[in-house]
Amino acid sequence: MQRIKPAIVAAITAGAFSLGGCATKDYVNERVAAVNAKAETTQNQVNQQQAHLAKLDQTTQDALNRAEAAGKLAEGKFLYSMVLSDDSVKFPLDSSKLSTEAQQRLLDFVDKLKNENRNVYLEIQGHTDSSGSKPVNQRLGEERAEAVRLFLNEHGVALNRMSTISYGEQNPVADNKTRVGRAENRRVVLIVMS
Repeated sequence: MQRIKPAIVAAITAGAFSLGGCATKDYVNERVAAVNAKAETTQNQVNQQQAHLAKLDQTTQDALNRAEAAGKLAEGKFLYSMVLSDDSVKFPLDSSKLSTEAQQRLLDFVDKLKNENRNVYLEIQGHTDSSGSKPVNQRLGEERAEAVRLFLNEHGVALNRMSTISYGEQNPVADNKTRVGRAENRRVVLIVMS
């Protein structure tokens, strides 16, 4: 047998180690890429969960604010209410604009509040008849209640002492099948609480 020169053995050994190192390096790169992809997926899931939790936090805060407002009403003592209805104070058709008569009744109401010098809270409820779609009636009830709230604020009632809500067509006080009944259902109710 021929004797292998030590230089050739060294070269073959170095080559073998080199090839083994490349194979190991490729394997490590593949594993690192897989781990990085999994980490990125996990981070995206964490980000989505955090966004969802933030949305839930906001929803919870909104619910808490509504509950606190309801609590104030529940703690308060009902003093009296005032109704502005279509049969006594005309709202133009599909409009939230206050008539001159409605404005005068509201001015009388403000004077009564000021004369009593009470620290009161007002809930302003907008109602409609069943004519039109539910979304339109909901919006119209809110617009009418908001028009009353803004008018009262312009005449000295603090905004933080009032809230508005629209019941749309949900709580009729009369039959919506008759003209007179529909007129009674188109109303704004002011609830005065102490």
